[in-house]
Amino acid sequence: MELKNFQKSSGTFVQKTANPGMFKDLDATELYCPKCKKAVPVRKRLLLLLPEGDKYEYRCAFCAESVGTKIDRHDKPVISEG
Repeated sequence: MELKNFQKSSGTFVQKTANPGMFKDLDATELYCPKCKKAVPVRKRLLLLLPEGDKYEYRCAFCAESVGTKIDRHDKPVISEG
């Protein structure tokens, strides 16, 4: 493993990928639920519309416990006219 294959990002080293946009948008299909005490399928629901992106919440498909959040960042910044 050579250091040239890594780039420094916020104090840690992250491995460079051949195509940086390859994993730009991922959605979770299973996450750990603390209430069910196991990895479970999740449902993604829109929580907030923010200037920097849309915030989604992941909920357990069995008990509806909140198990995580995600912000989908917009490709272009939203410019308000005013």
